[in-house]
Amino acid sequence: MGSLADVGYRTMSHAHAALLRLSRWRLGATVIGMPIVELRTIGRRSGRSRSVILSTPLVDGERIVLVASRGGADHHPSWYRNLVANPMVELTMHGATRPMRARTADPVERAELWPRVVRANGGYEGYQRRTARQIPLVVCEPRH
Repeated sequence: MGSLADVGYRTMSHAHAALLRLSRWRLGATVIGMPIVELRTIGRRSGRSRSVILSTPLVDGERIVLVASRGGADHHPSWYRNLVANPMVELTMHGATRPMRARTADPVERAELWPRVVRANGGYEGYQRRTARQIPLVVCEPRH
């Protein structure tokens, strides 16, 4: 994706976040049957709070799985690079914000989770075919 696509993605993310806030998470809280989350990370270079709207194909109890697909682009999304640098994140879902610790699923865990992700949304399989990189799965768990 080029810079124009990045601007479009950021614009849509900000618009979606505004819709969620204005409707108190009554509108736009799911897309294609998947829950929507707002992920807040700390910028790896700026040190500033960054927010992005994502869908989550798997909610497994308190564990929430995110897919760093970036639509099958050849490089990881900024939000993923931010949470690798600082795994302490905040996740808002259904209007409730929780402090979480994010980590990349290890190979064994990914092998178990990937088929479940694809069952939830087959589009992820197409994204993986588009890129040579292995799309990371991010496991977010509550900080205790």
